[in-house]
Amino acid sequence: MTARPPPVLLGRAAELELLERMLRNVHGGQSAVLVIRGEAGVGKTALVDRYAAHASAFRVARVAGVEAEMEFPFAAVHQLCARMLDRLDVLPEPQRDALSVALGLSPGPSPDRFLVALAVLSLLSATAEERPLLCVVDDAQWLDRASGQILGFVARRLLAESVALVFAVREPAGTPELEGLPALLLTGLGEDDARALLASVPGRLDDEVRDRIIAEMRGNPLALLELPQRTLAGGFSLPAGTDLPDCLEQQYMERVRGLPAPTQRLLLLAAAEPAGDATLLWRAAEILGIGAGDAAPAEEEALVEGGMRFRHPLVRSAAYRTGSPEERRIVHAALAEASDPIRAADRRAWHRALAASEPDEEVAAELERSAGRAHVRGGFAAAATLLERAVELTPDPASRAQRALAAADTKLLSEDSDAALRLLGQAEAGPLTPLARAHGRQLRGRIAFGSRRGREAPPLLLAAARELEALDPELAWDTYLVALLAALLVGRMADEVDIQAVAQAVRAASPLRPRPQDLLLQALAVAITDGQGVAAPLLKEAVGAFRTVEMPDAQVLRLLGVAIYAAEALWDEDGMLELSRRCIALARQTGALRALPITLGFKVRLHLFSGELGAAASLVDEIAAIAAAIGRGLPPYSAVALAAFRGDEAEAAELIRAVRAEAGARGDGYALTLVDHAEGVLYNGLGHYRKACEAARRGAAHPHELALSTWSLPELIESAVRSDQPELAEDAMQRLARSAGADGTDWAPGIVARSRALVSEDGDAEALYQDALDRLGRTRLRAELARAHLLYGEWLRRQARRVDAREQLRAARRMFTEMGMEAFAERARRELIATGETVRKRAPEFRDELTPQEEHIAQLARGGLTNAEIGGQLFLSPRTVEWHLKKVFGKLGISSRRALHDALPT
Repeated sequence: MTARPPPVLLGRAAELELLERMLRNVHGGQSAVLVIRGEAGVGKTALVDRYAAHASAFRVARVAGVEAEMEFPFAAVHQLCARMLDRLDVLPEPQRDALSVALGLSPGPSPDRFLVALAVLSLLSATAEERPLLCVVDDAQWLDRASGQILGFVARRLLAESVALVFAVREPAGTPELEGLPALLLTGLGEDDARALLASVPGRLDDEVRDRIIAEMRGNPLALLELPQRTLAGGFSLPAGTDLPDCLEQQYMERVRGLPAPTQRLLLLAAAEPAGDATLLWRAAEILGIGAGDAAPAEEEALVEGGMRFRHPLVRSAAYRTGSPEERRIVHAALAEASDPIRAADRRAWHRALAASEPDEEVAAELERSAGRAHVRGGFAAAATLLERAVELTPDPASRAQRALAAADTKLLSEDSDAALRLLGQAEAGPLTPLARAHGRQLRGRIAFGSRRGREAPPLLLAAARELEALDPELAWDTYLVALLAALLVGRMADEVDIQAVAQAVRAASPLRPRPQDLLLQALAVAITDGQGVAAPLLKEAVGAFRTVEMPDAQVLRLLGVAIYAAEALWDEDGMLELSRRCIALARQTGALRALPITLGFKVRLHLFSGELGAAASLVDEIAAIAAAIGRGLPPYSAVALAAFRGDEAEAAELIRAVRAEAGARGDGYALTLVDHAEGVLYNGLGHYRKACEAARRGAAHPHELALSTWSLPELIESAVRSDQPELAEDAMQRLARSAGADGTDWAPGIVARSRALVSEDGDAEALYQDALDRLGRTRLRAELARAHLLYGEWLRRQARRVDAREQLRAARRMFTEMGMEAFAERARRELIATGETVRKRAPEFRDELTPQEEHIAQLARGGLTNAEIGGQLFLSPRTVEWHLKKVFGKLGISSRRALHDALPT
């Protein structure tokens, strides 16, 4: 019988001290996350076992990834949360419902996985209220994809919950969900510790053999314990370049082959049953004629422990690999027969699929039904895998092609575009109906739209939309809308099919009944082909429709962003505010974190024009936090605009370089227009008018990009006038007047009046400046109003009306200073000095200021939201919200939420 590892962990004192320190910190009220990485057999499980054994004051929850269970959605999340579900009632209702649906506890619409993730975070936090919680996730490389994404999200949002989350990951392994988290690389033992461990192996070793073993095992504890005694008889040697885990697995396979045939089959059966369900295992064993006594040889060989639990994952994989394909089919058939057809329908279907030796429509249909259930629960990756296996088992070519198309669509939902393309190719190679083939073309365009092949999307989507017109008019118009969005994002970087071509195709298409999205599509197409001024009535009608429309949440989330874009093109501040608030609230309520950064970006722009840089900074911080939480890097579009309005040239320049590089790689012309507008604002504030003119000229050169392109025109007019380019300024003025059509708001007329004053004769300028101040003063756009005060003051100074100039410049400087627009505030200060006024620079403030996130949380608390409500909005646990509020109270010198009303600005 193989020797068991000694009770003392040799050579791990530093690692154990690190883990003990983590436990102390967690016991003190903080959270901790650690990813332990290392090759198979290096001692990850032994280390976390010892860690858990020392956590006597903790509640311990353990999860083990199982390779065969990677196809079942939320399997690991179910393992983790199973004993905590009595606390479900403490979760906010949207979180409770989402987690219940994901775990199959109740029916409901498919939940967003990030709402499920927030529910898991809240559940862990609630559990840790009673007693600190240690969560150990072993073999994390084998987590099902949905669970891996959720636990990666939770790990990035833990802060003050008294929760320790430790992952053990076999290297090399692709675990993108865990990238960037604190990590510990576990390497082999040192020579002295390796000698001590080797001494525990029965048998005598001469010095030469011992030295060779120590050198070739590279300090791997499992290899030191298992390999030498199996190879002593024939001398010890590993072939050059041998992979130790492979060698260990091969050794285990040899040990399995040496067992009696019934024991081998029992081990194969246990390896094929991933859930660890002893009742199911022995029921299947009975079907195969295997008795409990057949487990004894495997236990004597130290391959399994009580209850047929494998001693190491390598033993499980060795037991499975030892079986022939026919033997594997036999055990899977037994497991399928032993599975409950109602309560374990999905596992039964999967075992039936693995037992099939040839195409079988009955099994394929059962897999398709399982995929539908996984899809409803939000397990898109699992649904796609089940459908993919169904494709392989479908005998009829037409049905096989149709299922491949459905699998490709679901793969795209799971964000696996490479697999989606492969399955799409498989579908297109088979017999498809004309509608299915058009759907396939649309899917290919959507894949390109969501990837780094953005330029390919508009022509693919446009061709699909035209083909669908005769087959499915409603889907055709939905596809036209996606094509228009794709073309808008590609913008100036388009190939032969640009935004103008898509807009013209929309206008030539047969109109549908006036759904809000169809009205929106037609309005945008007219704005692109005929100009925003002409399209203003249509845009206004479309935006108004979306302010009251009732439709499913998922559809609203897809379309509200487009409606906000239309409101921007319309200069409709009320529409922008109302639609962005609704979209943000819905995204937070449903956990749609992928959609939230885009919507928050719209809100950031409105805050900037309103001079609310603190609120904008809070949202920029939230966008960055969401990107980190979902493990997806997002270009810092909003951060660029914020730095430009602040006048921070160094930060803006760095961010602009990053966005330009990303935009070039993705084919994102819209991002370049955003950057050009930001640079125009930045350099106008700094008084670098030539640079501002160059940037704004680029930004305004593509009028089909609508809002951002139009917003560059006032920057171009101001910088062209200040850099003595009157013809350029006049041309831009004419374009601005045509684009800013009548929409019933004061924003556009105020900007037109302010810009026209810059290019007017002196006798007309004053009335225009006063009109601009009057109109912009009736809006919430304080940054635009402050700039009108600045330009009017500069004009008055040039008219030698110093007293009047000072009044305007003082107002501008005060407003810019309050808003944090430092470059424009300094520009106003210089102008005041030029009037003869003595103006000192502001002394820096050294008070302990709130971070953007702290200010955001404080404002929400000031508005009456509870910690749970704030946490639900910001994707934090209530405990973390409470932790932030304690810091806020300390910085503000207050002791309660009631005092926030007076301590915070409005």
